[in-house]
Amino acid sequence: MPRWRDLPDELDPSVEELARRLRRLVDHAGLGVATLADRTGYGGASWERYLDGRLLAPKGAVIALAEVTGADPAVLIPLWESAERAWNRAGRREDAASEAVRLSRARTATITRPVPERPPPAPAPHPRRPRPVVFLAGAVGVVGVAVGAFLLTHADADLPAKGRTVAASPSPSPAPAAPLPPGVLCFGAGCTGKDAEEAGCGGDLTATARSVTVGAVLLEVRYSRTCGAAWGRITPAVAGDVVRVTAGAIRYTGRVTAAGETVAYTPMVAVKNPAEIRACAALASGQEGCTP
Repeated sequence: MPRWRDLPDELDPSVEELARRLRRLVDHAGLGVATLADRTGYGGASWERYLDGRLLAPKGAVIALAEVTGADPAVLIPLWESAERAWNRAGRREDAASEAVRLSRARTATITRPVPERPPPAPAPHPRRPRPVVFLAGAVGVVGVAVGAFLLTHADADLPAKGRTVAASPSPSPAPAAPLPPGVLCFGAGCTGKDAEEAGCGGDLTATARSVTVGAVLLEVRYSRTCGAAWGRITPAVAGDVVRVTAGAIRYTGRVTAAGETVAYTPMVAVKNPAEIRACAALASGQEGCTP
């Protein structure tokens, strides 16, 4: 039986009731987090956050748990809807409080900023005769600096790389067209390198963009339009199976990390179109394959 942490004191009663109901279902079914993740398709780290009250479980995760434990989804869905409303209200209150603090600091800075004193007028300069020699020297100095900068900038233009590494700067991803749903923690470039389940990008926010069978394993490119990111996944996986994704200069690898797990997936990569990413699988059996 799992030993649950104490739920946060600040949880709304609706959110707390849903978390406790989900815990009872898991306890009654005798499920461990790894088995729960395997049977529902939601990551083990995500389930720990759902059941500890640190993150509201998505509706899809609640329905999946009901199917796994034999519970009636019709009973759980109203509880989830009530918890979601409370969770959104709490999020809006936090946003409003943060904005109030920001405005208060801005007003304080405006009030306390000293007004700079106007400097006294500078005395009129005495007329001087032109000094052509000094001017010429100054001009030569400026030309010399410009020529030196040009040479430093272009000195290696026609030479081989000689071990230099050129890092490609990723194109910035556009901002989301609408506020992110509750539980979704990133979008676009902010998702690159993150775990899809822990960032709230998995579950019912995800679709399979491309897939191919490698041996007895299904290799997929999973894509979340909500998060603007994609990743690779293989199922059912065994120890030694590896899944990789490549998108331009970015490459990530995923594999089974715990005994009993049958799903392996890579970190996310920000993409505007899932066609930008390619997934490959290298199985412990020696078979290999990639998505088209």
